[in-house]
Amino acid sequence: MQIPRPLTKGDTVAVTATSGICNTEKLENGVQKLKDLGLQVKVMDSCYASHGSYLAGEDSLRLNDLHAAFADKSIKGIFAARGGYGAARLLPCLNYELIRRNPKIFVGFSDVTALHIVLNQFCGLATFHGPMPASCGSNFTVGWAFHLPAAALYPGRAAGILTGGNLSIIASTLGTPYEIKTRGRILFLEETKEEPYRVDRLLLQLKLAGKFKDAAGIAFGDFSPESLDTLHTAIQELVISERKPAIWGLPCGHTTPNITLPLGQTVTLLSQGLQTETLHPLPYLRMPQNRLFCQTMS
Repeated sequence: MQIPRPLTKGDTVAVTATSGICNTEKLENGVQKLKDLGLQVKVMDSCYASHGSYLAGEDSLRLNDLHAAFADKSIKGIFAARGGYGAARLLPCLNYELIRRNPKIFVGFSDVTALHIVLNQFCGLATFHGPMPASCGSNFTVGWAFHLPAAALYPGRAAGILTGGNLSIIASTLGTPYEIKTRGRILFLEETKEEPYRVDRLLLQLKLAGKFKDAAGIAFGDFSPESLDTLHTAIQELVISERKPAIWGLPCGHTTPNITLPLGQTVTLLSQGLQTETLHPLPYLRMPQNRLFCQTMS
């Protein structure tokens, strides 16, 4: 797995829309937050485009912008502008060889899960499940933690490559050439605004596909507005029954703060007692003098 060079102050990053239409005010706010970190920002044309009522420009525009961001040697990192829908439409036409030849930071979450899966599995590129400039408004958080506390669901210790992201998007990959691989891996799941029975259905789909059985461990992020109590039946009967180390409540996903997770990198999941410490890899943003960057911006 290629782990891209961490960003440093003064680096240029691209913001590109891979999925839904961007809100201009949120986009501008997010771009300013990146500039406040000392980064130079190039905003791609797709961030200002629309196609139909839900896509940030035609597939060709979004694809070309993503390719251009990877190919441009002056760009050291790429932030997906926002989620929504549309990233999966790009998968059949992605230039995977171009991306393999130009490994760099790639950040996003939600619908961008589709891109994380293929960049990890097809390109061998470690990516980052983290905040996006046009989705977080004034609460744009770029943060990292070496120890993330969470509630223990099933005790045990597991280590493996971290994979996953948005539950709905992951389920949509099943039966396609882009199906997520979980064998021996730590599977991370997050979701938002889905009724408990819909979460149950999505988890059942993963269970029937053997994704929980194959996984070394399972980590749940934010499921706003649903809580562990409301999802107890689904989690207990479909996931915990697999008897894999499992935790709940990582501050990652459609929440603030949205802590960055290193997809494609090896992590350790430790589940014991009432609290859990998990995920011990590298950050994606390194400041001068090798100081790790971990800050919540408001």
